[in-house]
Amino acid sequence: MVVGLTGGIGSGKSTAAKMFQEIGNIVVYFADEEAKKLMTTSRIIKEQICKEFGDEAYLDNQLNKIFIANVVFTNPNKLAILNSIVHPEVYKHFKEFVAFNSNKEYVLYENAILFENSSDALCDKIITVVADENTRIERVVKRDGASETDVRNRIRNQWKDSKKALLSNYIIVNNTSDNLLNQIMKIHNNLTK
Repeated sequence: MVVGLTGGIGSGKSTAAKMFQEIGNIVVYFADEEAKKLMTTSRIIKEQICKEFGDEAYLDNQLNKIFIANVVFTNPNKLAILNSIVHPEVYKHFKEFVAFNSNKEYVLYENAILFENSSDALCDKIITVVADENTRIERVVKRDGASETDVRNRIRNQWKDSKKALLSNYIIVNNTSDNLLNQIMKIHNNLTK
C-alpha cells in the first residue's frame, strides 16, 4: 500500500514522516530529497534544465539552488517547466522504490506537491499535514533563513490546505508538536488494521 503524506511548506510534514518511520515496518520516500539528488545525478534532468534555464543552473556540477529558486518562485510558467522536467524521473525512481519495498506494511510517500503534480494518483490513502500560516512562515524563516516574502511566494505556489484536506483520508493538525505523535499513532493503527 502507498500512503501519500503532503502538506504545505512549513507544515511539518517531514517531521511527521520521520515519526511514522520510527513506529512500524514502513519505509518513507522523501520526494523533495530524491528530486534534489536526481537533479544532480540524472544526466537526462541536467541536460533538460541547462537547455531550459541556461548553464547558470549548475555550478561545479551541483544544482544552483538559489538561481533556480529565484527564477521559478517568481514565475509560475518556469516552475511548471521545471516540474515537467523533474517529475517524470522522480516518478520512475519512486515506482522502483515501491517495488523494492513490497515487504513493508506500507510505503509513506512524502511529497509537498502531491496534488499539484497529480502524484495522488499513485496513492491508496492520503494524509495532509496542516498548520496555520503564521506558524508555517515562522518555521521556514527559522529553518531556511528565508525572508517572509520568499516564504509567502512559495506558499502562494502551493494548493491551500482546505483544498488538500477535501481530497485526503486523514488530516494531521501540527501547530505545536504537543499531540503530533498521538495523531500519527491513530492513523498508523488505522492503516495497519
